[in-house]
Amino acid sequence: MLVFAVGLLIEGYTHGVLGENSADTQLQAGAPAAPASVVRGGPVIRATSSGMRSYRIPPKTVALTFDDGPDPTWTPKVLAVLRKYRVPATFFVVGAHAASYPGLIRQELSEGDEVGSHTYTHTYLATATWREGLELTLTQNALAGAAGVHTRLLRMPYSSEPDALTSLEWRAAREAGHDGYLVVLTDLDTDDWARPGVARIVTAATPHDGRGAIIMFHDGGGNREQTAAALGRVITRLRARGYRFATVTGALGMPAGDAPATAGQRLIGRALVATQEVADRSVAILAALLLVASVLTIARLLVLVGFARAHYRRQMTGQQGAVAPPYEPAITVVIPAYNEAAGIAATVRSMVTTRYLGPIEVIVVDDGSADDTAEIVRSLAIPGVRVISQQNAGKPAALEHGIAAAGHDILVLVDGDTVFQPDTLGYLISPMRDPQVGAVSGNTKVGNRRGLLGGWQHLEYVMGFNLDRRLFDMLGTIPTVPGAIGAFRRAALAAAGGVSSDTLAEDTDLTMALCRTPWRVAYQPLALAWTEAPASLGQLWRQRYRWSYGTMQAMWKHRRSIIESGQSGRFGRYCLTYLTLFHVLLPLMAPVVDVFSVYGLLFLNPLQVTAFWLSFLLLQSLAGGYALWLDGERYRSLWVLPVQQIVYRQLMYLVTIHSVITALLGTRQRWQVIRRAGVFADGPGSRTGQPAR
Repeated sequence: MLVFAVGLLIEGYTHGVLGENSADTQLQAGAPAAPASVVRGGPVIRATSSGMRSYRIPPKTVALTFDDGPDPTWTPKVLAVLRKYRVPATFFVVGAHAASYPGLIRQELSEGDEVGSHTYTHTYLATATWREGLELTLTQNALAGAAGVHTRLLRMPYSSEPDALTSLEWRAAREAGHDGYLVVLTDLDTDDWARPGVARIVTAATPHDGRGAIIMFHDGGGNREQTAAALGRVITRLRARGYRFATVTGALGMPAGDAPATAGQRLIGRALVATQEVADRSVAILAALLLVASVLTIARLLVLVGFARAHYRRQMTGQQGAVAPPYEPAITVVIPAYNEAAGIAATVRSMVTTRYLGPIEVIVVDDGSADDTAEIVRSLAIPGVRVISQQNAGKPAALEHGIAAAGHDILVLVDGDTVFQPDTLGYLISPMRDPQVGAVSGNTKVGNRRGLLGGWQHLEYVMGFNLDRRLFDMLGTIPTVPGAIGAFRRAALAAAGGVSSDTLAEDTDLTMALCRTPWRVAYQPLALAWTEAPASLGQLWRQRYRWSYGTMQAMWKHRRSIIESGQSGRFGRYCLTYLTLFHVLLPLMAPVVDVFSVYGLLFLNPLQVTAFWLSFLLLQSLAGGYALWLDGERYRSLWVLPVQQIVYRQLMYLVTIHSVITALLGTRQRWQVIRRAGVFADGPGSRTGQPAR
């Protein structure tokens, strides 16, 4: 990304966006005229320390000149016309374009034309100050690298006939003359850049009374179709009137304007050409990535909102159906805990203070905690709650230990920092009324959502995780039943091979394995679980890195599902493809949008760039607002979205990049927990906002 950023910086300067400022020409419109000897002289000026001399083209002689090239589209067409009529010309090239298209410079020289400088970025030399020397030197280097030549001809951008030269422009021309340049203006300016029509271009390019003339055309800087069409007619008309054609120096009987560059100049020039090529390719690659990232982002938002709407309608239809008898089978709640003293009491209490009327068993598996986690649970002395202690072996081992000790066949797996609402268990178990449902994912909510970091995570949970689950539920391919809230049948866990320690994301690994069996995984958005989110950027990084890397591990582990048939194949082709596109590739490409935004603000039209960025923000706000409505949340949560796009989103991209690098290196990590503040110590609603509906 750094290479691309540097490439953009070079591209911004070299293509005249930073260097060129046509507004400067308007500011100088009222400047005094150049000295009378210059204004009344010829179009070719030699200014030296000893004085100034100007030259005129002899009668019945014309020099065709072309500015702003080379251009990959129009320069070859102009050269084809010149070659057809065997007419030489002088090309005043923009150095950045010469470095980008060196082959065209070599073609011009090989066909008998000569080249001159038009500065490196088409900048207005009258106000270039210190950059004047840089612009001319870079152009010389570009010509040396492209074709092994230097030039002593200069046409200043925005210049025309001598009588239009201002005092400031004359100052720039005089300084260039002191550096050995012949400054070439024009006798006839065709204004072809404005595309006035072929007939007007031909008329403007025709000298009167047999006078000699330097005629100005353009072979770059825009659509030059009229120029190419008019050129042949101009040559034919002037030949019929007895004119001969020559380069500028040839018409004046001077040595050629270009000469061989030295070996050192060529070496420096080749380095410049190579650098420009890298910059050009960087921009091309980033532009393509920007297009792909934009299309994927818009497509994802549309797909998520469309499927979320369908999921909500299905949910409402189910709720409006006939009232079914209560479904409250016996369940075992398994809580793996490692150093969860800050919140374990609130978690356990929320499991037993429930409206669920079926038998409930709660097992807390203390995974070798170094704090008082186990003692706190025992001190609660709640009937049906027991503690199992083991040496620290990681979360998967703790879960397996608790599952093995469970007395019931429906198990609810809960993290030690999670709090359920009184009706959560009933909602969570309800989809298992269908005997084909082997697991149910609940709806995780951020409890400590106050402040920027908490607000960002809250919005991410609602917009990202839960919208994704609605989509996957409609497709029947939910990849993750979160560790914070999930219900499983013991038979489904056995079919999936149990909780594995192969990845850092044991919940995703388990769910993906389950999706490859005949069992169905469902999502119940009404089953709310409040969890404590990381309270610092460092803790957030560690958590999201584990999630991201663990998910990639699980995706790789279950990659064969893509080529399998049945439910496993459906999961692979739908879910893994979606995750690859939108959870791996899109985050890797998404920084392009930010880099281009900065590039655009610096070098392009800031209003257009801002409008582009705001359009994406508007789309995300609309999708976020709909997601909040679906989850019964207040719209005021959207206030953090603009800042989230500038800070939080980039952090998540870096997490993905870090995870990809780690995956490529094959590094493994053990299960870790974040430091808890115990926000649920006084109950789930004490420091959290409750849903609006």
